[in-house]
Amino acid sequence: MPSKILSAATIGLKSELVEVEVDTVSAGLHQFNIVGLPDAAVKESRDRVSSAIRNSKFKPPHQSGRVTINLAPADLKKEGPVYDLPMALGFLLTTRQITFDYQNKLFLGELSLDGKIRPVKGVLPMAILARDLGISEIYVPKENAPEASVIEEISVIPVSNFLDLIAHLLGKNRIAPTPKTDLEKFFSEDENILDMSFIRGQEHAKRALEIAAAGGHNVILNGPPGSGKTMLAKTMASILPRLTVPEALEVTKIFSVSGQLPRGTALITRRPFRAPHHTASSVSLVGGGTYPRPGEVSMSHRGILFLDEFPEFSRNILENLRQPLEDGTITISRAQGSLEFPARFTLIAAMNPCPCGNATDPEKTCSCSPASIIKYQRKISGPILDRIDLHVEVPRIKFEKLTEDYRGELSSSIRERVGRARDIQAERFIDSRAITNSEMGSVEIKKFCVLNPASLELMKNAVSRFHLSARAYYRIIKVARTIADLEESREISPQHIAEAIQYRFKTE
Repeated sequence: MPSKILSAATIGLKSELVEVEVDTVSAGLHQFNIVGLPDAAVKESRDRVSSAIRNSKFKPPHQSGRVTINLAPADLKKEGPVYDLPMALGFLLTTRQITFDYQNKLFLGELSLDGKIRPVKGVLPMAILARDLGISEIYVPKENAPEASVIEEISVIPVSNFLDLIAHLLGKNRIAPTPKTDLEKFFSEDENILDMSFIRGQEHAKRALEIAAAGGHNVILNGPPGSGKTMLAKTMASILPRLTVPEALEVTKIFSVSGQLPRGTALITRRPFRAPHHTASSVSLVGGGTYPRPGEVSMSHRGILFLDEFPEFSRNILENLRQPLEDGTITISRAQGSLEFPARFTLIAAMNPCPCGNATDPEKTCSCSPASIIKYQRKISGPILDRIDLHVEVPRIKFEKLTEDYRGELSSSIRERVGRARDIQAERFIDSRAITNSEMGSVEIKKFCVLNPASLELMKNAVSRFHLSARAYYRIIKVARTIADLEESREISPQHIAEAIQYRFKTE
């Protein structure tokens, strides 16, 4: 009689239930067929499963005639070695070599030839699926157990060997469930990162990064080589507020599905900082592939995406940033369907003013022709620049600043102000999907960003003088709202608008 073992498949960032059905027919020549839209890695499970069963001293499939394994639903593509373990258990059940209660249990894992169980990708969304379906037990590779243990209401059984699992299922040597993860302990750990106080000078740029951190705004740093643009970008991570539990689960799920979750890590608690090289491909940046996987824009979700040498990226690649910068998501469309990945990141772009880098340096001579400077700057399109809220000039640091006995404000002090501003926004958006001011839509702007007559007149003059687009108009208001939040002011005053305007690039 056919057996049915529960497993799961990951589609995008979500998982769907997969029933691994195994049937055998003793008559005829040996055949081992896997059906249900398997990829190459799933088809290769035949050899791994057969060797693992034989080396565990059970009767292998090649001695059982015809073996058919169906991965249902049949119209859902299956990939990866996650089905090795449920296939092997289903075979032993069907051939009546073992008997156990397989109801309300979900099995995941790759088998090695000697029966050891190797870790797999995407365990966290699969554990979430098990909880949502009311499945009480999930059996995962031992290395993946901490990742699954962050989900309440399910029992996570860590398995490292096929024979140990069978002994547990037969009630001989029980495996203790993995203890639930203490999330508070994770979030109380110190983070060893660069401090903003290490940077000499650049107070204007530091102020811009503080505003960006408080409201989730995008920044572009423009200055000569060696002025500290990269250092500023790296130290911004130190002033961002800690991830909340829902945000940490979102980020961890992305790392789990992409296979980049560090082994043995239960939860990502530090905001991501991703810095792809300018030679990165479009797929690596935005995601994709035959079976779409998250790209760098999704890996930096709720964190920082740092693009150094911004104009050196291919223009086609930069244009792919339009949707995530505007909507906070990236949609990957293929012939078989579309998948949407979250991409709510803070973009920090760094660039030189010209190919040689000295166009804005008062003490160095620029060797670039006007035509080459224009060509260099035009590599970044207007629509992309229009989606960046803060445009910051980063001048070369003078010798006196480098040698003076002075230490800037600690990141911890700046982070406290940023945290208070974020708390104000959390209370403001309690009934909204937005988390930061940068995520406000037209409805939220109309409700929470009412301008008094003086502020409105200042905005009118700015739009007229700088020929600002409607998008730029609303982004200035969002930045002004963040500046007001940093001062814990309920009203957006003219000085908040004036400071926000100075961070826009000038188009006159």
